[in-house]
Amino acid sequence: MLKLLPAIQIILMVVSAAVCAGRDSDTIRIEAPSVEVGRYEKFEMPIRVNRRYDNPFDPEEVDLVVMLKTPGGGQMTVPAFYCQDYERRKLDQGRERANWYYPVGNGTWKARFAPMQTGSYFATARLKDKTGTIQSQSIRFECVSSSSKGFLRVCEKDARFMELSDGTPFFAIGQNLAFIGEGQQVTLSGAEEIFGKLAANGANFLRIWTCCNDWAIAIEAKKSAWDRSWNRGRRFVPVPGSENDPGARKCVKIDNEPVKVSPSHPVALRPKTRYTLTGRFVADGAAGLRINVGRDNWDIPFDSAAGRKWQDFKREFAAGENEFWLGQITLGQVGSGTVWLEKLSLKETPDSPELLWEADMNRPILGVYNQVDCFMLDELVEAAQNNGIYLMLCMLTRDLYMEHLSDESSGEYQQAIQYAKKFMRYAVARWGYSTSVAAWEYYNEIDPGLPTDLFYTEVGDYLESIDIYHHLRATSTWHPSAKDCRHASLDIGQVHRYMRPGTEEEYKDEVAVVLDRAQFLRKHAPNKPVLIAEFGLADTRWGLSDYMKQDTEGLNFHTSLWASAFADVSGTAMFWWWELLDQQDAYKHYRPLSAFLTDVCFAGLRQINTAASVERLRVLGYQGDDCAYIWISDSQATWWNQIVEKKQPAPVADASIEIRGLRPGKYRLEWWDTYEGKTIRTDQVSCTDGRLHIPAPSFNRDIACKIRR
Repeated sequence: MLKLLPAIQIILMVVSAAVCAGRDSDTIRIEAPSVEVGRYEKFEMPIRVNRRYDNPFDPEEVDLVVMLKTPGGGQMTVPAFYCQDYERRKLDQGRERANWYYPVGNGTWKARFAPMQTGSYFATARLKDKTGTIQSQSIRFECVSSSSKGFLRVCEKDARFMELSDGTPFFAIGQNLAFIGEGQQVTLSGAEEIFGKLAANGANFLRIWTCCNDWAIAIEAKKSAWDRSWNRGRRFVPVPGSENDPGARKCVKIDNEPVKVSPSHPVALRPKTRYTLTGRFVADGAAGLRINVGRDNWDIPFDSAAGRKWQDFKREFAAGENEFWLGQITLGQVGSGTVWLEKLSLKETPDSPELLWEADMNRPILGVYNQVDCFMLDELVEAAQNNGIYLMLCMLTRDLYMEHLSDESSGEYQQAIQYAKKFMRYAVARWGYSTSVAAWEYYNEIDPGLPTDLFYTEVGDYLESIDIYHHLRATSTWHPSAKDCRHASLDIGQVHRYMRPGTEEEYKDEVAVVLDRAQFLRKHAPNKPVLIAEFGLADTRWGLSDYMKQDTEGLNFHTSLWASAFADVSGTAMFWWWELLDQQDAYKHYRPLSAFLTDVCFAGLRQINTAASVERLRVLGYQGDDCAYIWISDSQATWWNQIVEKKQPAPVADASIEIRGLRPGKYRLEWWDTYEGKTIRTDQVSCTDGRLHIPAPSFNRDIACKIRR
């Protein structure tokens, strides 16, 4: 069974508030930072609470919501959330810039809301816990018009595609940017720079992981100062004397080799500030505990006369004038023997937030959310908003849930659902306000053989009840999953595909691969948006292919983008190898496609019915009764032919195509250079008998055309 681990202790700030229902001393107050907010824009409401909870993230322990009266007289409710605020600075750290996150205050409650209609709103906070229910006085604020186009949704005219709340068509142009963190090539600052580059080149979509375990952002995952996920638990042992207790508290064993304390998040210090390091230990044979913190060294003797009883220690030190980071902490024993240590803590003052929270090996994993990572996601969502980027957020850490989803009739399965609901409630409360959150993606590549239908139905129904913005929902599996594409509670069908040697001959032809995956998606999800959400060239072991490194012009990248744009899916194939794309500055390949699609809407159109006069040409596209949008590619211009075989295709001359099914009349043709993103020729032709004969300009590799009556 999934077990609820011992609760963390979090002290909430005690704030005086207006007297509400309940005991006079138990009060809450909701505040408005302003009296006006734009439509679809963030309105953040601090909520002052004078109660403390073991786990404020658990809505079964404390359920805090904001009830809203809308301008039309309706009612809606949004969940509030508990969080730790941080100050952020961008500091130089050697040759790289580092992000410095330092806790501010002792945690607070907030609610975030994006009004969807103009007019006056009234907001009231309501708190339920084991003692009863209390309610705040109401605040009033005004929603005014804004330039925001709203949230992403399924297109009302054509469910194969997406649009914004105001009906603006949306075609996803983008990639993956999954691993973001100080230990990664892409830091938070680096991600913000990439957002800007993508936006400058017309991209509008990113797939972001918040479920990376301990190598990048991981909101619900074990982050440890003692080890990493790939060698987990080597240092942890039961507290001496409880070895036979299956629920025993864990501690760190120190014997032959010193133990280094290395949190996955570098620990920030404030210069010229005093800190207190505390903990407790017990020894067997050893004379004491040796602690090295940067330049400070302490030997703490153990009182062996007291027997094997735990001994508390406390040491103070001061950060230097330019010292922003905690130095390396190393723990060892004095003399020979063994030392067991627990409750290692670092605070600015006794009442300050914990800085070494990763050192607590007994803290819960499920149901508690890493606040530094949550703050980083806050920053990413704001950066996306500022750059017009829409995020598909991959939320749940797969390996925390997957082993419990094998039997839908088991208690483990139901408990996994409950933890997922709590997590998604927190996500809705904290990030649901943002129009830049395009979709919640439950998992990255979960086992497609698991009976997950019930999970997606129950969690989906819960989201329907709490997510007033109705964000799209998705998931992914490590092999294509027809049942997930069909699932009514999953709004986006998704596959991942890597072109790898030793699989099929078609891996040498990116257009054929895109079309194959598009056909699978449309077979199983004919009436919902679909995405090829991971894509790229890989080696036989799923690593980055050397061929992609050799493709410095981004020929495979370019062709895959254009092929997917015309293959009856809802966005471009989303490349995985973001580090290489950044190194090659491949973002320029988005600009031509984005420019072409600026005034194009595929909703209501059908796949094109056409033939080409030159056998080696492939024509993809959409057409209606009086328009068509096409992309013509040379089948000899595959990545394999150009990068591996070193064969450059000859220019295509004197080609023509015929489109059937258009209404008679005169049509304007715009021929586009797909590398420059501009019109190279305009023609005017006539359609008779439902057939439009189009002579194409001479071109290399590929060309695109807009055809309008």
